[in-house]
Amino acid sequence: MSEQTHGRLMIDIEGLFLSDEDISLIESPHVGGIILFERNFQSRQQLESLCSSIRSIKQEILIAVDHEGGRVQRFKKEFTQIPSMQSLGDFVKKNPDEGLSLAEDIGWLLASELISSGIDISFAPVLDLDRNTSSIIGNRSFGEDPQLVIDTSQALIKGMKNAGMASTGKHFPGHGGVEADSHLEAAKDLRELEELYDCDLKPYIVLQEVLQGIMSAHLTFPNIDSDSVGFSYFWLTTILREQIGFSGVIFSDDLSMKGADVAGNFSDKAQMALEAGCDMILVCNNRKGSKEVIKYLAENKVSRTSKITNMLKTNAINWNDLKNDPKRLNTISLIKERGLL
Repeated sequence: MSEQTHGRLMIDIEGLFLSDEDISLIESPHVGGIILFERNFQSRQQLESLCSSIRSIKQEILIAVDHEGGRVQRFKKEFTQIPSMQSLGDFVKKNPDEGLSLAEDIGWLLASELISSGIDISFAPVLDLDRNTSSIIGNRSFGEDPQLVIDTSQALIKGMKNAGMASTGKHFPGHGGVEADSHLEAAKDLRELEELYDCDLKPYIVLQEVLQGIMSAHLTFPNIDSDSVGFSYFWLTTILREQIGFSGVIFSDDLSMKGADVAGNFSDKAQMALEAGCDMILVCNNRKGSKEVIKYLAENKVSRTSKITNMLKTNAINWNDLKNDPKRLNTISLIKERGLL
């Protein structure tokens, strides 16, 4: 059997059901992934049906969501409310053994509920070191202590893996040191490389063997490299691949974000991200941009990748079985009892 390959582009879809245009785009050999948002969710059953419709067009496509917990949880109704990672990190700090055990169970719970609904991955965990500095990270981070972030992430990743979900660390090499929101502006971090190695890069170095994916940040470190990280060969190939030794999937962050506009139009952004070392690039909430990138990939005969296969879910979980699973019910109880919400 030939090795399964995927297109290099991940796109979004318009609504609760597939439109004719959605179907046409998914059929493109260059589309290898779909990312879902709150607008794509009405109920768990509808979500399962939507994922099934997507897979009826392309069975091996990667279906993703940002479902970290706290303020970034796209699906709410019928899904367990996942606490912010900062509240989990704070609990681990006070109660290390119980906290890490609960972090593992939360990873399992988060992943199990998504897998049972047809989703392959949540882009998690957030490995940024932060508490109050960044307007976009903040309580999405486990904390500002590298060891706490490493330990809690490792537990969460283990739980996700036990459920059958690959993990994606973000936002490489660390978004916690800047106040600016890269969704809205081109953010710059003036720190030197040595400082990052001593701090923000530590989770990536320690966890690189257990992470299947890493997402880059739309950030520029002008004292280290003039290119924004997601378009930087130095960051993605020299540092992440060669020095840190990461061999998994490198995702771009969304190329529609304002922080990505430093690289030009969508064709330019796609070219630079791929040449820098990205395996899969994301274009969200900009249909014109998605089509421009598909055209660029087709005209330049950009090769597909076999790496994405490792991101697909490895278990089949039935929602009706999961709903009353004692482990699920116990984890939900502990989240409430320990005051994590």
